[in-house]
Amino acid sequence: MPAAPAAPPAAPPPAPDQLPPPAAGAAGTHDAASARDEDGTRDEDGTRDEDGTRDEDGTRDEDGVQWHRVHRVTPFLNAWKVAAALFAVFVWQYSDTLGQLDLPVVQILLIVLGVIVLGSLIGLGISTLAWSRTKYALSDESVFLHSGILFRQQRHVRLDRMQTVDVTQPLLARIAGFSALKIESAGGAGSNLTLQFLREETAKQLRNDLLARAAGLRVGRGQAGRPAPGSVPGASTPAAAGAPGSTFAPEAPERPVLTLMASRLLGSLALSMGIVLLLLFFIGLVVLVIVTGNVGVLFGVGVPMLGGAAYWWGRFAGEFSFRVATSPDGIRVRQGLLETKARTIPPGRVQAVQLTQAPMWRLKDWWRITVNIAGYGPEETTSTVLYPVATEAEAAQLLYLVQPDLGTEAPLDLLHAGLVGTADDAGFVTTPRRARWLDPLIWRRNGYRLTDTVTLLRTGRWWRTLVLVPHERVQSLGMEQGPIARKISLADIALHSTPGPITPRVAHLDVAAAQGLLVELTERARRARHSAGPERWMEESPVVGIAPTGEAEDIPVDAASVRARFGGILPGPSAPPAWSAPSAAAVRSPEATQATDATQATDANPSP
Repeated sequence: MPAAPAAPPAAPPPAPDQLPPPAAGAAGTHDAASARDEDGTRDEDGTRDEDGTRDEDGTRDEDGVQWHRVHRVTPFLNAWKVAAALFAVFVWQYSDTLGQLDLPVVQILLIVLGVIVLGSLIGLGISTLAWSRTKYALSDESVFLHSGILFRQQRHVRLDRMQTVDVTQPLLARIAGFSALKIESAGGAGSNLTLQFLREETAKQLRNDLLARAAGLRVGRGQAGRPAPGSVPGASTPAAAGAPGSTFAPEAPERPVLTLMASRLLGSLALSMGIVLLLLFFIGLVVLVIVTGNVGVLFGVGVPMLGGAAYWWGRFAGEFSFRVATSPDGIRVRQGLLETKARTIPPGRVQAVQLTQAPMWRLKDWWRITVNIAGYGPEETTSTVLYPVATEAEAAQLLYLVQPDLGTEAPLDLLHAGLVGTADDAGFVTTPRRARWLDPLIWRRNGYRLTDTVTLLRTGRWWRTLVLVPHERVQSLGMEQGPIARKISLADIALHSTPGPITPRVAHLDVAAAQGLLVELTERARRARHSAGPERWMEESPVVGIAPTGEAEDIPVDAASVRARFGGILPGPSAPPAWSAPSAAAVRSPEATQATDATQATDANPSP
């Protein structure tokens, strides 16, 4: 078959002084009914850009950033929230009045139905106006969102500060085939961006594009759907993305790691102390009603009972079908019964890991694994869970994805000692005997272990807890003493992390041991940050078959070392990863440091 003739080169754009002046009222506008914009583009009216491509999804500004709207169905998916709020207020305020009206039941139902319809129309109007003022865009460095009706907001998130990308599907949107894209950044909950709603395939494609750009891959924009020079090989321009002239990154392959069975989730909830106490309270309440014959007692405690039931139902529905996979993009987590979530945690974004065990979970050797991620605050319940119910072996496998090197020749023995050990097992430094007056039950278990790569903090006898903090993720350090602890020469050491469910802390150490830990950990954290990998984790790793940003170096890159450097999540053998003992050259002996002020803290900038 003869080759197709090459397309003639595009004519160069005219010089700025040769451009005609913009039409009155058209400059700077980006609405659907506007005329040609400053850069010659037209938006959703179906006209063509200056390069001949049809741009039905948005406009481009003078910097070449293409703006898009969320899907037109968004107002309908959001209208029910306003309707539900108005209906709740109506029922709360006028329920007694409706009961006193001498009207047929049909008329009362029509009044309620009219309130619902009116609320839906009001909600649809507000949601439509908000949709018309919402636009988003993506560049090589940031993602932008412009929104607001009365108070306009113009926000952007730098891709190198992006912590996670979540694709969520509420029940109604899931039925209709739409998704919301939530981008968590290191600036906290107030700096996150949510794009709702997009078609499911569009949301997934945008997630892939975001992760590829955040990793340092080149995702260029060509003309007429052709990739730009140096773009990702194999990228396509699906119509679902709504940008015919754009080049998108392909979805990275993934390897499943673990899947949580529903039977284990139900068993873990049944063995939780909260469920046991709730059931005992309910049984006692029923016995009280039978003995006294007073049914009104049930209504007095009905609201707290419903609140407890709602919490445990949220745990079950939120952690149902929990799955963990690994890919070049990072750790992928999928979960949810009614509302599904698909989270992607890029490499190096986990600040701390915590493994906890309830007393009754010892029967099954189950552990709950949670993480600290910048952007997720303490109020998050399911988003900070790496795995709800894992055995010790599964916990070791999942921990490898986050921290592949524990800095010791016997990592599994160290992990076991941190989970169930006491005293000085595996080199843990514990609280002195005089601390038994303050911690009579856990003083032999309280302790820490400092390795070349992480700090392990162990506590709890009934509720066992183990916290791991990589050295490069330590934000600052602090030593604290209360009046009683100061009297008996004890001190607490706090490793300051990003806000989240984990508060790394070891209590009631000997003052001399606390001062030594403060000085040594400060130095190790400084060295670890100096040798940490780049925020764009694939800039120096051309081992996955996709061109990284920048010119390739002449130095060969070892795939195994790259996987170990970036959290073990890059594609590897099909067998599940396992820890291996580091070579003698890889084991670093800590350098001797001189004693400094015990209150010294690291001054590092927060790492995402």
